[in-house]
Amino acid sequence: MSFPGLSPRSSTSYDWSASDLGSPAGWPHALRLCADVLFNAPVPGLLVWGPESRVFYNDAYAVLAGDGASRAPGGKVPPLWPAPLAAARDALAQARAGDPAIASGHTLPFAATQPYDMAFTPLRGADGNVAGVLCMLAPVAAAALPETQGDSASGLRILVVEDNLDSQYLVCEMLRAFGHEADGVAHPDDALAHLAAQRYDLLFSDVSLPGMSGVDLARKALQDAPAMRVIFASGYGDTMLRHLDFPFLSLQKPYELDQLQDALSKVEQQLRSRAAQ
Repeated sequence: MSFPGLSPRSSTSYDWSASDLGSPAGWPHALRLCADVLFNAPVPGLLVWGPESRVFYNDAYAVLAGDGASRAPGGKVPPLWPAPLAAARDALAQARAGDPAIASGHTLPFAATQPYDMAFTPLRGADGNVAGVLCMLAPVAAAALPETQGDSASGLRILVVEDNLDSQYLVCEMLRAFGHEADGVAHPDDALAHLAAQRYDLLFSDVSLPGMSGVDLARKALQDAPAMRVIFASGYGDTMLRHLDFPFLSLQKPYELDQLQDALSKVEQQLRSRAAQ
């Protein structure tokens, strides 16, 4: 199937009627969210979705691949896989089986002088099964640079606390794609250890966690770092978030990409205002 070349900024910014994908309003939530993340990411990336193995790509990948990219960001996989997917078939298969995977140091035909690392993230549909795979590329040299310091102007330093490991990995990848630094942990005890070891601008926590609620975790964390901001994510409403004695933002699962970006923008604005005082 042939499509016109284009570079959408979101799943709704292109008329998909030329394809059999149909309107994004009818897409699974996970596909719409991940497609929007992909299209807005500043680093090269591809998304493989569904049993038909449709491939989407973003601007950064189109620029990198040049003539090596297909003519459209969404379509059936051609007889030959796109170069990053062909170069790391084992990692792609691992992600399709449900486990995140890293393929390191691959040389791609359209970037012969620059090896790339590729991160493969499994994406689950509403039934809990793997429905797609997100593949993000990073130059090896960039990945090997020293870690930026906490006051970096490039973005926020964020600790993600989420006991669902697939969700944790995807959230961290989204935050990194937005230009932030993100560490992910599954248990409140690990979160407290990270918070004691280094400074974070933002605690992004699920409300329901093993051993301790996200609310109690945030309360403990703010005792030692009162300037840190807090975003809660919850799939069970806001009952536990009523009458809290500290400021916070909240997102109701499943949240949209623009809701996440809006919350992060508010946090950045709050921190800039505090620094200016």
